[in-house]
Amino acid sequence: MQRIFYFIAVIIVTSFLFGWMGFKNPEKSPVRIAGLKPSLADSAQLNYQNFCGGCHGEKMDAFVDRKWKHGSSKAEMYKAIKFGYADEGMPAFQAAFTDKAVNDLADYIVAGVENVKRYDLNAIVIKENYFPSESLAIKLDTILRDAKLPWGIAFLPGGGLLVTDRSGKLYKKTGRNNVDTIAGLPPVLAEGQGGLLDIVLHPQFAKNKFIYLSYSAFKKTDSGVVATTAIMRAALEGNHLANQKIIFEALPYSKTRHHYGSRMLFGRDGKLYFSVGERGNEKQNPQTTTNDLGKIHRINDDGSIPQDNPFVHTAGAKPSIYSYGHRNPQGLLLYPPTGAIWETEHGPRGGDELNLVKKGANYGWPVITYGINYDGRIMSKISAAPGMEQPLTYWIPSIAPSGMAFVSGDRYPQWKGNLLVGSLRFKYLNRCVLKGNKVVHQEMLLKNIGRLRDVRMGPDGYIYVAVEGGYVFRLVPVAKK
Repeated sequence: MQRIFYFIAVIIVTSFLFGWMGFKNPEKSPVRIAGLKPSLADSAQLNYQNFCGGCHGEKMDAFVDRKWKHGSSKAEMYKAIKFGYADEGMPAFQAAFTDKAVNDLADYIVAGVENVKRYDLNAIVIKENYFPSESLAIKLDTILRDAKLPWGIAFLPGGGLLVTDRSGKLYKKTGRNNVDTIAGLPPVLAEGQGGLLDIVLHPQFAKNKFIYLSYSAFKKTDSGVVATTAIMRAALEGNHLANQKIIFEALPYSKTRHHYGSRMLFGRDGKLYFSVGERGNEKQNPQTTTNDLGKIHRINDDGSIPQDNPFVHTAGAKPSIYSYGHRNPQGLLLYPPTGAIWETEHGPRGGDELNLVKKGANYGWPVITYGINYDGRIMSKISAAPGMEQPLTYWIPSIAPSGMAFVSGDRYPQWKGNLLVGSLRFKYLNRCVLKGNKVVHQEMLLKNIGRLRDVRMGPDGYIYVAVEGGYVFRLVPVAKK
């Protein structure tokens, strides 16, 4: 009887004390760690969920993406589980677990740590312009160099492209070596994650010359400089912009310098869709429709509001909102087979999401999440709730997804229909093999190439990527060695 009471007490303590460990898995099925027998994984997973999850999150793979104060080797993990660190809120489990159970749990967690380590690509040295993959090889053709922080790419009819630089410049590349800087841009607050961000062309650009720029607009107040996500429409006339018009400002402005969102696209309905991050205020912004932050928006090409938007007739709601409950969406594109809109957004530590954007839907942040806070604290104890959308997949550890593209055409037959997502955190291109709306396989491409900010399919059938550090590359398939 005394032993039963002790077990109950341990569960209660581990549910309320803040521990020193923290993560979640892209599948709804139980975690399977490579190298562990199924029976061992089941037992260790059950013990983790029952005894560790209250402090460290319900799934171990979120927990292991952290800095380990007392080490993450098998011996150090075994010691921590068995004897604890009472002064830090980590209880000892020597009375609750047999030595075998402690050993199995240590193996389970260490396997998760090793899984996270495989994302550390910094040791990879790029020695030649040749990048093999599972099914084909790539070399890089340098399209633009010496930019600072290229953010968005748009392709001009007849050849050439426009590239935004977060520093506030817009480049126009025509021909092999001709690069011009476009004049007439809006002032931007190039601080933190802000600056000149995405760019798209109007569907009728060949006739009206309209381009759309998203950027961090700012203004001075008595309490300091505040900023927000804004969208400008302008006509590209030669190498300067004319007829500039601000067609959207996300309200309210904020003192923060991050989570602007800012990806844009024109849907098949001719409407402009774009993302706005919650600006770092998850408690107030994403779960309300009374402000513009933490949302996907939908407007007409002149900035007016489509009357079939989901909250047009909701009192107090912002009429441009298409979906809400987002954190920081930095990938947005059309899924070619259906015309549906797909979105990637940054989670906190872990829990980056790939979402199918639905009209009027709530994507849950921060009520539900597959990530934890940067300092290891639990953001939410639940990852699903009624009335809140689930992601198509999610990434743990957090890869920091940015621009993305679906592979089309015949230049990359082995990748046709795949989804490509840029990773900022781990500096690679993520290839997702799809079966319908489900990600069934993933591969790391261009390992350690740099913070990969944007990915686009060009009208010439080639894939283009923008890499922070100044480059836009075209991916050219070559024979495998």
